[in-house]
Amino acid sequence: MPDPAPSAELLRSLRRLVRGLSALFWGLPVALIACVEAAKMDWLRPLGILPPLATTALLLFGLLQMGRFQRQERVWRTALDRAQFLALVMAGLSPFLYWWNKVPGNPFFAAVSAVLSVASLIFLGQLNLVLLRLGAMLPDETLRQETRQFTALNRGLLAGALLLAAAYWGAVGLDGPLPRLISLLLAYAQRASLWLLVCFVLLPLAMTMALIWKTKEVILESVFGREH
Repeated sequence: MPDPAPSAELLRSLRRLVRGLSALFWGLPVALIACVEAAKMDWLRPLGILPPLATTALLLFGLLQMGRFQRQERVWRTALDRAQFLALVMAGLSPFLYWWNKVPGNPFFAAVSAVLSVASLIFLGQLNLVLLRLGAMLPDETLRQETRQFTALNRGLLAGALLLAAAYWGAVGLDGPLPRLISLLLAYAQRASLWLLVCFVLLPLAMTMALIWKTKEVILESVFGREH
């Protein structure tokens, strides 16, 4: 027996879901570049707060588009609502990167930028949980297995990044002369900052983008492929 055709309402929600996944796929790297450039470089200064604000808003848009899918699933909705809240926080804090670039010595702007960095790592971890819940609802066992494996790895790496950041900021904030061991560890951390960034941030980001793309392709193939 052929599978029953999906209802019109389900097709509309799936189209929004695919649109939201596409927005997330392109929004993640663009938001990273725009936020780093706004904080450290002067190339985007003529555009003001627009680049970081627009790119983080794109992430929120993608998650809002996904909100029409399976509203009755409480576990899925809880994960998605938390990701939407974190995306809203990121969009609200993103203009401070531009202001910190203009006034780098301002401690308030620096503190808010640090909060934004932490919120971004938590958001990426929560987005992996959203993909895990989404994969559990899709009829593809291979996708479910890959999602379970890679989301667990991504969340572990992001938790490691948060722990390293907390340890670094805690050591830097100590009063008085630092013990020799802590000073050496801080020096090594500064030298290896690029490798730490690649391992604990860029690698989870790349794997998250791959999961987003695979999930979108599974939806297109299993549902919308029938129409072509």
